[in-house]
Amino acid sequence: MIKLLRSFNLHYGEESREVVLENVKSNISFKGANLWILACAIVVASVGLNVNSTAVIIGAMLISPLMGPIVGAGFALGTYDFDLLKKSAKNLGVATLVSLFVSFLYFLLSPFKEAQSELLARTAPNIYDVLIAFFGGLVGGIAITRKEKGNPIPGVAIATALMPPLCTAGYGLAIGNFAYFSGAIYLYTINCFFICISTLFIVKLLKYPKIKFVDAQREKRITRTITVLLIIMLVPSFYLAYSLLQERKFTQNVSTFIQNEFAAKGYTVIYERTQFNSREKRIELAFLAKRFSDSELKDLNDRLGNYNLDNTKLLIRQDSVDLKKDILAEINKQSQHVSEKDITIQNLRNELAAYTFNDKALIEEITTLFPQVSPFSIGKQNVYVNKDSSHLQTILMIDGKNKLNEGDLNRLESWLKVKLKTDAVSVITRDN
Repeated sequence: MIKLLRSFNLHYGEESREVVLENVKSNISFKGANLWILACAIVVASVGLNVNSTAVIIGAMLISPLMGPIVGAGFALGTYDFDLLKKSAKNLGVATLVSLFVSFLYFLLSPFKEAQSELLARTAPNIYDVLIAFFGGLVGGIAITRKEKGNPIPGVAIATALMPPLCTAGYGLAIGNFAYFSGAIYLYTINCFFICISTLFIVKLLKYPKIKFVDAQREKRITRTITVLLIIMLVPSFYLAYSLLQERKFTQNVSTFIQNEFAAKGYTVIYERTQFNSREKRIELAFLAKRFSDSELKDLNDRLGNYNLDNTKLLIRQDSVDLKKDILAEINKQSQHVSEKDITIQNLRNELAAYTFNDKALIEEITTLFPQVSPFSIGKQNVYVNKDSSHLQTILMIDGKNKLNEGDLNRLESWLKVKLKTDAVSVITRDN
């Protein structure tokens, strides 16, 4: 048993504390190369989110130096180093603002503004994000204090995912969507807080000594300040984790309720919306054909308690006019970007069709009635009379080697005008 416990001893393979602290301090600053690397990583991550490429996003997370000041803040809180804490907070603020500005600028200039799945995944944090940030931060804290850093550091950069939420926040600003911006910043804040807390936990577990002060009064004042900051960080963080856990449980209970009470009985749900962050939680549903009486609605609300959905109200939308409006609004919201893309594609197709000649029957007639013109080419092009005037004209071009006389050319042109029902036709030879 003692041998097993020794296997978990974090002091085994530990780097000198002076070296660790020196490395932590050197990775905090965002000046020169670090700032350029951060800006480039933000652009790479933004492109990855824009084109929905997971591989590109992972690459951006690997080259990002954002972890430095967060880890520095964790070490500062653990060792009561107020100067290091101020420097970490300042550099994290600079890095955050630069990242937001660069991602905002990219998405503002980018012609492609569709909300891809990789972007949408960073707009609604949940309890799993808390767990990933905390345990990822633990691994990072342990790896930083080792002599052999090994593979964990790149993995931590990928798992904790600080870059994508910042880019998504910039995207929200660029398109004027405050919900995307606030959700992404919320996720970024969660990641920062819990990485910092997990680093603090490792610092305390390894018993890093508090910084020594010559002035006892200053030491007492700084100790008190950092203790207050720790409480300010820890209490909201635990509350945040608890709230996200409760929201996750609520979502699972709602799914179980809908499955057991409706889907299992063959009722088709066509509309579903839940409200968790309100005084009275709500579940709004609508069904394809089923209509519920008042007594059935009361019975369903009474059964919510069986699924741990206390203080929750079930509302079933049965007004066909209002329901249709809500469903259409939801469909429009989901398909707005797709519709814009379809319209653009259709416009391009129409424009291309205007210059394409696809009348195969006419081509066969020309070949049959005027065999001497082969080989030939036929198509449509804009003919400019002057810079302000142009028209679309059908051009039939014949190889000059065919030696057609002017009468044959005129008869062919007249025949084409009759067949195409337009005077905008020209028959020319290639050597003209």
